[in-house]
Amino acid sequence: MQPTTADLQYAVDVALGRRPGTLLLKNARLLNVFSLTLQPTHILLAGPLVAAVGLEYAGAEAQEVVDLEGRVVAPGLIDGHVHLESSLVTPAEYARGVVPRGVTGVVTDPHEIANVAGVAGVEWLMEASEGLPLEVWVTVPSSVPSTPLETSGAALGLAEIERLLAHPRVVGVAELMSFPAILAAEAGELEKVRRAERFGKSPEGHAPTLTGRSLQGYLATGIASDHESTTLEEGRAKLEAGCFLMVREGSTTRNLAALAPLLRPEHADRIGLVTDDRLPSDLLREGGVDFLVRKAIALGVDPAYAVRAGSYNVARHFGLRRRGAVAPGFQADLVVLDDLQAFVAAQVYQRGRLVAEQGRLRVELPKTKVSAAVARTVKLPELRPHDLRIPAQGGRVRVVRAIPHQVLTAEERLEPTVRDGEVVADPTRDLAKLVCIERHGKNGRIGKGLVTAFGLQKGALACTVGHDHHNLMAVGVSDADIVRAARRLEALGGGMIAVADGQVLAELALPIAGLITDEPLEAVDAKLQALEAAARRLGVSLPDPYMALSFLGLAVIPELRLTDHGLVDVRQGALVGLFVE
Repeated sequence: MQPTTADLQYAVDVALGRRPGTLLLKNARLLNVFSLTLQPTHILLAGPLVAAVGLEYAGAEAQEVVDLEGRVVAPGLIDGHVHLESSLVTPAEYARGVVPRGVTGVVTDPHEIANVAGVAGVEWLMEASEGLPLEVWVTVPSSVPSTPLETSGAALGLAEIERLLAHPRVVGVAELMSFPAILAAEAGELEKVRRAERFGKSPEGHAPTLTGRSLQGYLATGIASDHESTTLEEGRAKLEAGCFLMVREGSTTRNLAALAPLLRPEHADRIGLVTDDRLPSDLLREGGVDFLVRKAIALGVDPAYAVRAGSYNVARHFGLRRRGAVAPGFQADLVVLDDLQAFVAAQVYQRGRLVAEQGRLRVELPKTKVSAAVARTVKLPELRPHDLRIPAQGGRVRVVRAIPHQVLTAEERLEPTVRDGEVVADPTRDLAKLVCIERHGKNGRIGKGLVTAFGLQKGALACTVGHDHHNLMAVGVSDADIVRAARRLEALGGGMIAVADGQVLAELALPIAGLITDEPLEAVDAKLQALEAAARRLGVSLPDPYMALSFLGLAVIPELRLTDHGLVDVRQGALVGLFVE
């Protein structure tokens, strides 16, 4: 929200002493993101804006005066890349989780809900995030579907992207994920970059493992950022190539420790902090982008620069004027801290009003309305255990290997276990059946394969969160249990489930687009813990198994994935057979 002329007049009058301000924060130590210093000062607010900062304002008039007694004031944090849907809760509930921690803004890529419900899904999310004590900016999903090797619930072409780019809360075109298409110089993908630039907005990147000529070619398009670096060498190469480096610490993808040596003041405004995907358990126990600031400081990063990377740098990258700093003319989004090193918010101000204190929200949140566009979206084909059968053909098979704490996978080639002429799951070899079932009611396709590294010994796990097409993903050692899980999720309108011997052990309903619930974070967390416990009882050893399962269909990150079309070799950008010729 931009200030009005009246707001600006008031700020000038307050700074010059002609009118009293709304709030004077006396005896603060300001974290100055421009000089990376802590400065003893006084901060004078004029409604939603910072009017003035300086020692000369000790006796300034204000409607309210708060003596901070040397506490630190930092800018409100801004998460530079997050998929709000991956929190599994509504934007309002997400705000309740992160605002008391000092997060006052996020840049969200709603490509999860766009892949289910298209433009209507994006518009619902924008409507659901209005009126919050958290500013939510949007990047237009660029990859709906993310590849032609999957079935999504909707498609966003250039016309839809351009329509959404005109929205004032849209700040860019979201991560261009099909990097093989970019490197092939496909005109349709490159035009998305041009459309962003035509509107004066940022084209965002997604370039996992790219270095050398591939990286140069990807960035030659004008794509501005990347959040997929997992190694120090990869991150450094992207920085040196002029990329805005987003350092990520999500629930599954935890890259901050590897990239922390790059978080140095000499990199100025070229690095930002992002969460990408965070589950309710991590939001409750660790936080949002505030957790990255704390962890960066613990890893030895200069505290002032860690805060800058989580605030001003992100604002500057997206052209968010008046955000990310505590200075005259900036929006009064402030965090008061007892201890900068610990970075635990004592008070949080958004647009000059106190919105949270001592970890609790102090303002009422608007009630979320669910539109027809995002309701009842799970429509499965007729499904029987026989439909999941994999006839044996002889020879080895391609197997997806899940990698703990990463969205990357590996391809293995193994001799399958064959029984009665069909390839079957074999818990003794840690081989489970992996299934992707089209759930948008379009064609009823079923992709079938094998996965290892889950540790599953019995039953099945399933979810309708399946990046990025969000078809139903399931892993199991029993075809009957996979079918039981799928049918129950259809009845719930989507969600996550654990089944064994035909019985539901735990479940979480996600009736909004099969991705989101309107339940509180704590209730969702309790159900996720029950799901995790059920998975452990079934032998699962992989960390965050549902998050990991949801990414096994992501056909834009190497190496081997499964969509409803079949196995995808991501490096080739092509479907490959289960059996190795």
